[in-house]
Amino acid sequence: MAALKDSTSVGLALLPLGLALGVVITRAGLPWWCAPLFAAVVYAGSFEFLLVGLTVAATPLATIALTAFLVNVRHVFYALSFPLHRVRGRLAKGYSTFALTDEAYAMTTGGQAQSWSSARILSLQGIFQLYWVGGATTGALLGSLIPDRITGLDFAMTALFAILATDAVAERRNDLPTPVLALFSALAARLFFPGQLLLVAFSLFTAALLARHLATGKRSHHA
Repeated sequence: MAALKDSTSVGLALLPLGLALGVVITRAGLPWWCAPLFAAVVYAGSFEFLLVGLTVAATPLATIALTAFLVNVRHVFYALSFPLHRVRGRLAKGYSTFALTDEAYAMTTGGQAQSWSSARILSLQGIFQLYWVGGATTGALLGSLIPDRITGLDFAMTALFAILATDAVAERRNDLPTPVLALFSALAARLFFPGQLLLVAFSLFTAALLARHLATGKRSHHA
């Protein structure tokens, strides 16, 4: 019940995005059951929208795999601080790794989640996926009743990430250099490597954090 309560705000954003995915899948000519299949088995957010076009175009599997890696490489960095050590059981850890989404990461690494149990973390991830699968399935089944364009729907993901980022900064008011480093990493990647923004931005951010950690450690040692 606690996980269900935690999931409410994010779930309100996942539902319309899931609806949009279901509509995109059916209007691309794929059968409706591809929507719950993509949402349940792939479960990779933005990549699922790309996968629709790749599937329709009969894209080679190697190309699909490379695209999936480039779009989702950020999860490699998420794993560095995601509380997988608090999830008990091999199967539970396996599912928790599979269900490591942006939203789950943001919710489970905040200050309020430091005492969350294994059951609460897993329940939150499972509920997030249910929102996604439910939204995608509904969108696929009722796609013909949904208008071609709903004002603001395409901004739902941006708004969700903006809120999650704002909450993260608010929780860590004494650590303002970290979001500043993240901002400069993103701007540098956008300016010099726009085609590989996520990969380059995360690499720069990781390098900046390591450099700051080493510099702080040396100062502490000398002190």
